[in-house]
Amino acid sequence: MTPRSPRASDSRRAGDPPLVLIVDDSDKNRKLAREVLRTAGFRTLEASRGDEAIAVAAERRPDLILLDLRLPDMHGTEVARKLRGDAETERIAVVALSASPPAGGSGRLLANGFDGYLQKPIDVRAFPQQVRRYCGSDRG
Repeated sequence: MTPRSPRASDSRRAGDPPLVLIVDDSDKNRKLAREVLRTAGFRTLEASRGDEAIAVAAERRPDLILLDLRLPDMHGTEVARKLRGDAETERIAVVALSASPPAGGSGRLLANGFDGYLQKPIDVRAFPQQVRRYCGSDRG
């Protein structure tokens, strides 16, 4: 899936590494994504539920949210719609990170407020560059 135009975070100061919110109910998946991204120079935040992700995003305004589609309290598409419906979070890039290809294809994800899709399990060598592409950190 081709990413939409990156959305710059209001919270990042010039020179700060991108801040990524990892949302997954699996501790193991969050830990792997966190370690890979931190090793590559990203800052990370974590949430295990949709409501927690929405609250953290509004408070911290990350550059990117990596969002699992299957969460214990709500589906990832509902989380994305709520993020898009709030002025505090509407400009944050949201990428689905899921082991299951999206039902209805990537067009359905875009229609529900996602900027892209990344497949789990992640490829630890390719993952940082895939994430960076959505953060817009390559812009000058």
